[in-house]
Amino acid sequence: MSGHQRNVVLLALATTLTGCATFSSDGGMDDVRRLAQDRVGAPARAVSAAADTGAVRSAVDALLAQPLTIDSAVEIALLNNAGLQAKLAELGVAEADLVQAGRLRNPVFAYSNKRNSEIIQIERTFLVNVAALIFMPLHVEIEQRRFAQAKVAAAADIVSTAAATRQAFVRAVAAQEMLMYYAQVKLSAEASSELARRMAQVGNWSKLAQMREQAFYADAAAQYARAQQSAVAEREQLVRLLGLWGSSTQFTLPARLPDLPAAPFEPADVERTAMERRLDVQMAKLDTEAVARSLGLAKTTRFVNVLEVGYTNESETGERRKNGYEIELQLPLFDWGDARVARAETQYRQALARASEIAINARSEVRETYAAYRTAYDLAKHYRDEIVPLRRRIADENVLRYNGMQIGVFELLADAREQVGSVNAAIEAARDYWLAETALQLALAGKSPGAAMIQSRGATLTTSVPAAGH
Repeated sequence: MSGHQRNVVLLALATTLTGCATFSSDGGMDDVRRLAQDRVGAPARAVSAAADTGAVRSAVDALLAQPLTIDSAVEIALLNNAGLQAKLAELGVAEADLVQAGRLRNPVFAYSNKRNSEIIQIERTFLVNVAALIFMPLHVEIEQRRFAQAKVAAAADIVSTAAATRQAFVRAVAAQEMLMYYAQVKLSAEASSELARRMAQVGNWSKLAQMREQAFYADAAAQYARAQQSAVAEREQLVRLLGLWGSSTQFTLPARLPDLPAAPFEPADVERTAMERRLDVQMAKLDTEAVARSLGLAKTTRFVNVLEVGYTNESETGERRKNGYEIELQLPLFDWGDARVARAETQYRQALARASEIAINARSEVRETYAAYRTAYDLAKHYRDEIVPLRRRIADENVLRYNGMQIGVFELLADAREQVGSVNAAIEAARDYWLAETALQLALAGKSPGAAMIQSRGATLTTSVPAAGH
């Protein structure tokens, strides 16, 4: 086979091996949507082009044109949250690494021209990294696992953003509801204080009683001010998660939180469900598998790190051209690769320990979260079915007594003041239930709200495919 023919064969082989290393049409988002769909209930997609941005803007505007619901808020956040879109971009980085791993390193062409009086000596060398070619399937497999990890991580980011949006929505609605209630309390206290002032002026009310009414009004005004600030803060937190600004922030929230469900959620086995569905558990498994596979690559390449084979020819003035081949092999005289293998083995043990920690924490967290959920449901139901109706019956009875002139207006107002704490606690109990419900769903299918995602990228740190250089 001639030198030209060998070059053609090498180029054809490289083209065949790297021809399949292409980007997918969806960038992995279809798999991410499938993972997140049954955990969130609303799809999310990365905004990658101007047309997508316009479509997202139109979808968001249509949702904002109606009073916001908890589901529409989640849908807006998944479409419009810039922080989430930045995290989803990591999926493109992982796919680019995968495509790069499936492409052969560029060949090296060397040319030298030497002159000695009238003699010209020309040398041409064409080198291909054969070691990179040999270990390419292993490298591609590792990057495929990393890409799978990136998909699970993207789904986990979607689930976390959805959960944060749900909780922000619940807090914003509850804060608005309490603000409306404190506004009513403030008006009632103001009327009571003014009536007490006028009666004290004409001598029909003691100064001490009048000051008590004045103090209650002052407290009501302070509570109203705090409720105003809380409503603003909670609404702005929701605005940030929805990714809104300008006139888009003038959306309408419902007047009150949704009603409690007829019965609490009772999964058959919360621990088993968490082990099967939690995304951080799946990520830990994938991470451990990737590091284990990387450990095998480190052991395989501990001696052969650079192996290059190429065609070379040499021509000299007045002489026939000389054709041949060149092989470059890195000799393990000083570095036997034992440090790389030891590093990989340590990282594998580290990945196992992290996976075990995540599994143990997930089981504990889901038990704790479910206990909090049941307590929140029982408390909210107790306020709804017992305390608030009882306070309402007491108020109705006092109105009847007032109409029968058995009590005066101030006794009636005093009873109304006693209801303030009960109504406020009922609103907070309903808010806490919906927060606990979201936390439970996240603990069952998402990831720990207090733990960092486990992405050690161990395969990246452990070893690399033999380099293309000398």
